[in-house]
This record gives sequence, C-alpha cells and structure tokens, in this order.
Amino acid sequence: MTSTLEQYFKITERGSSIGKEVRGGVVTFLTMAYIIVLNPIILAGVPDVDGNFLGGGSEAGSGFATIAAVTALVAGILTILMGVVANFPLALATGLGLNAFVAFSVASQMTWADAMGLVVIEGLIILALVLTGFRKAVFDAVPRQLKTAIAVGIGLFITLIGLVDAGFVRTTGIAAPPVQLGIGGNLVGWPVLVFIIGLLLMISLYARGVPGAILIGIAVTTVIAGIVQAIADVPRGNGDPTSKGWNLNDPSWPDTIFKKPDFSLLGDFNLLGGFEQAGVVTASLLVFTLLLADFFDTMGTMTAIGAEAGLNDVDGTPEGAQRILVVDSIAAAAGGAAGVSSNTSYIESASGVGDGARTGLASVVTGVLFLLATFAAPLVEHIPSEAAVPALVLVGFLMMSQVKDIAWDDLEIAIPAFFTIVLMPFTYSITAGIGAGFIAYVLIKLVMGKAAAIHPLMWLIGGLFVVYFAIDPITRLIS
Repeated sequence: MTSTLEQYFKITERGSSIGKEVRGGVVTFLTMAYIIVLNPIILAGVPDVDGNFLGGGSEAGSGFATIAAVTALVAGILTILMGVVANFPLALATGLGLNAFVAFSVASQMTWADAMGLVVIEGLIILALVLTGFRKAVFDAVPRQLKTAIAVGIGLFITLIGLVDAGFVRTTGIAAPPVQLGIGGNLVGWPVLVFIIGLLLMISLYARGVPGAILIGIAVTTVIAGIVQAIADVPRGNGDPTSKGWNLNDPSWPDTIFKKPDFSLLGDFNLLGGFEQAGVVTASLLVFTLLLADFFDTMGTMTAIGAEAGLNDVDGTPEGAQRILVVDSIAAAAGGAAGVSSNTSYIESASGVGDGARTGLASVVTGVLFLLATFAAPLVEHIPSEAAVPALVLVGFLMMSQVKDIAWDDLEIAIPAFFTIVLMPFTYSITAGIGAGFIAYVLIKLVMGKAAAIHPLMWLIGGLFVVYFAIDPITRLIS
C-alpha cells in the first residue's frame, strides 16, 4: 500500500513523505474549514427575487445546516479529485467573493435555482476553454515575473485575511483610516491574545525547523483557546469589527459531535431560468463577471501554490497545469449544480504546502476530512478561526520572499508587478490585482513602442479586464 502511494503520487521524487502529506492535508483543512460555516452565513441570509431563502423556507438562516453539509460534501469530492487527477496539493471549496456576488447581485434578480443555473453555465464555459487549450494558453502567455508578482500579491492578501480574521486588523467604518490596529488602535479581547500566542508559537517552531510547525501551532492554540473560553466565557462576535469576541466560531465543546447531513440542495438549479427571469443581456453580463473572476483567481492561486511547493517550471507554470485547470473548471459547474455557488481553488492550501505538502495525497487527506465534516458539522463549527489563521500569516511571509525574483530596475515589468502585488490586499481581490497588472503591462509596452512584444492573448486579456472593471457602467448603458 505504501509503495503504491509513493509511486502514484511521486512522494519521494518530490522530496516529501507520507507523514508530511497527511500532516499538510490536515493543516489545509483546518485553515479553510471555516468555509463550512461562512458559506451558509453568506448564502442563507439573502432572499431571492421571490423572497425565498436558499435551502427552503421564508426565514433567513432556515437552510443553514443544509448549505453547510452540501458545502463540505462538494469540497470533499472535488478536493479528492484534484489530488487523484492532478497530483497537486490544492484544495477546493465554495469561492468567497463569488458566493457573495451570487447572493447579492444575482439572486436579487431571479430565483436561487436560476442563479445557480448561471453558475453552472459559467463553469461549463470555463471547462470548454480548458479543453480547447485556451485557458492554459492564456496562462503560458503571461510573463514569468508577472506570475511571480501574482504569488507575492497573494502572499500579502492571505496575510491580511489572517490578520483581519483574528481581529488584529479591523475596519474603522470611516474614510480615513479605513483600517486600524484592533479597536481604536488598541489590541483588545482574549481571542486576539490567543491569535498572537499562536502566531508567536508557530513562528518559533518554524524558525527552529520543527517538523509540522504549522499543525502543532494550530493544535496547541486550539487547546489554549478552549482553556481561555472555559475561564472567560468569551461570546461569539460573528464577524462584527467592534466585537471583542471570537470572530466566527467559539471553542466550546458542542452538545452533539455527529449528525445526519441533509443533502437536499443537490441538483437544485435551473439552467436557463436566469435568462428568462432577468433577460438575455443582464444574465450574460452576470455570467461574464463570474467567468472572469473565476478564470484568473485560479490562475493566480495555482501559480502561488506551485511556487511555494517548488512545482513550477522555469516559466512559472505548475506541473500538470492542464489537469489542475480541468478539475477547477468542473468544480465551478459542480458548485452551481449542488446549489452552493461556484467552487474554486483555495489559496489557504498554501498553509499545507508550508507544512510540507508537495503532492496530491495531501489534497486527498483534506478532501476526506471535508467528507467527514458533513457528519461532524457541530464539531467543525466550534474550532475558532483565531487558532488556524496564524498559518496564513506565516505562509504569507514565505510567499512574500519571492519578491526578490522581480527585476525592480526594469519599469516595464516592475510597475505592472507593483500594481498586481498591492491591489490584491488593498481591494481584497486576487482578480483585481491580476487585472490591474495585466492592463499596466500592455499599456507600458505600448507607450514604450514595443507593441510587437506583447503576446496576442495579453492584448485580449487586457481588453477583457477593461470591460471587467467597467462592468457597472456598461450594464447601465446596455440596460
């Protein structure tokens, strides 16, 4: 059995071990398990055009358990598929940002089934682009140093995600400054202290070269959080930027560990209903917006993961890129068909890579844990994000180190790289950073009289991103 795993996943060849892969898979799951809770929070509280809520019922939150179960189910199946087919340490789940767009911009104009139908169409279009080789051709057309900038930008982005999720950095609700340290410039609350302890512990273990530093850090910090909760009885903050409580989950022990999952959302989509409900033009623009965001988010994510794992070639392309893109494209359609929004590759996979994962076996482990989580939702809901997100900060540092490979004295690449890097964290969007970088790259080459050096696909991508950034006025003009 062991030799079969070694040969199939090329574990030794990639400088890893079965133990490292299992550990890395567990770390990735712990880092992104929040989506099982967060996706229902986003999708279950928004009524569609008829006033109905996803999962059935006329009350907000009525479908929470169903959405959570299906979210974990789809994530588990697709992550295992990524590991087995692409042999890449990348996990998938419902895309944050994409699910908010579906909830607030799409479902408000049609039924939930119609909205999920548009998600399926978007996924099928991406799959067609992959199978024709177009998506990989686009990836190959991107200059290597711009790919490096994407990885660096994502490193800063996930660092900011970790700091915000921990309450270390918070929004102010005013124009200037838009964010600040803690509340009123002060770090307050037990959860923030737990995060700081976890981060310092993780950094110390990593600096000492302790194997499994990230997983050990998460496990110890979870225990510390449980002790703090038992003593201080800290309430749950539910994402409130002014709360001193746990950001999403409190570390208390649940009354029930296992329960039978409800998968009734599976297949709850209407493929062409959105075009009938919202009109051909509006529905087409909604599909285009989903398509572009999904298309380039994955490109950035797999580049960053491959770079961190040492699996990219000299041009910055990950090993088995075509298979990675095929599975990711299937995930987009599968998420819509399951009624939980488009599934996509997760940059949080970098936490598992940071802990040693180098092959698809880690993804299989992560996927199996997601499948188990369909039965153990009560337990997953009580693991505090403050115990897991220190991993994002540490991995952000590791990804940031690639910035040295960018030629900062060459303005033709340095300026596009700069926009790519800074706009990802500042806009909270991988797609926005990539788009700004691509447009800047084409523009600078053009004004420098080097239009012939621009790959034809870069012209096309730059034009599409101009449309993407101007989608609101275009929609208003056409409508």
